[in-house]
Amino acid sequence: MNEGVEWAMHSCVNLSWAPGEAVTAKRLAAFYELPTAYLNKQLQALARAGILTSVSGPKGGFQLARDPRNISLLDIVVAIDGPDEAFRCTEILKAGPGADQKADYTKACLISHAMRTAELAYRRELAGQSIADIAERVVSQSPDAPENTRNHFANLKS
Repeated sequence: MNEGVEWAMHSCVNLSWAPGEAVTAKRLAAFYELPTAYLNKQLQALARAGILTSVSGPKGGFQLARDPRNISLLDIVVAIDGPDEAFRCTEILKAGPGADQKADYTKACLISHAMRTAELAYRRELAGQSIADIAERVVSQSPDAPENTRNHFANLKS
């Protein structure tokens, strides 16, 4: 998984605590000492996916495009890494001894089946958790996190 997925998820949680405020890529990157240009690419991908909006101008930056309850972790993974499955069966069984060249090994192969089952469970779990869910759990562990995040953004230069 692309490290940009982690960065994007953390950025979305932080943006959930600054509703209506556009935060620059530079400020978001500075929060975790990330490279601005690379984080900006992830933020642009989130904007293309409709997860963030990009606001131009002197007060510009990024903000959540929709309620954090309606942004799943899977939405972010797909926006950053794309919709393709992690495992791709190449049907190597067709090259093995006794192979049936007419068989569809993507369906018959037990390894392919196991990997698809695991992928489905992984995607269901990510789809079932929202940015709001994560933000709420962070607050339960660190009640000052939203205020500290807003203060950190306010004290950084554009």
